[in-house]
Amino acid sequence: MKKYKVGYTAGVYDMFHIGHLNLIKKAKEQCDYLIVAVSTDELVQKEKNKTPIIPFEERVQIIEALKYVDEVVPQVDKNKFGAWEKYKFDAMFVGDDWKGKPIFKEAEEKLAKVGAEVVYFPYTGHISSTILRDKINKEYPVNEQ
Repeated sequence: MKKYKVGYTAGVYDMFHIGHLNLIKKAKEQCDYLIVAVSTDELVQKEKNKTPIIPFEERVQIIEALKYVDEVVPQVDKNKFGAWEKYKFDAMFVGDDWKGKPIFKEAEEKLAKVGAEVVYFPYTGHISSTILRDKINKEYPVNEQ
């Protein structure tokens, strides 16, 4: 029997890579039903000041195709407790690179009060969408004339 009934994780999932897959797979190993929230293009622009390489609709299709994912939902803001209010998950799964950050300290406190928790998984440090974006930009520089 899995530890949690409903699990939740969220991300941009731009240029889907092994770090994304590892987190989603580990999350599903710990819950019966996994909800994955994909950040909208508007949220990424607002929070990271950049446009994803892969458009929102295509990122959703990639995540929907994974056998570990039971439901895909849009992430329109970073309100973690708001996500719990909507989806009533038992656990939120996230990379440990977020541990100690104010947004997750607050999430831990609020979720604990309703019997849910934040579960941290080891971050895959050798790969990220930012690393991929930097490699692409170095390999294929844009000539601004």
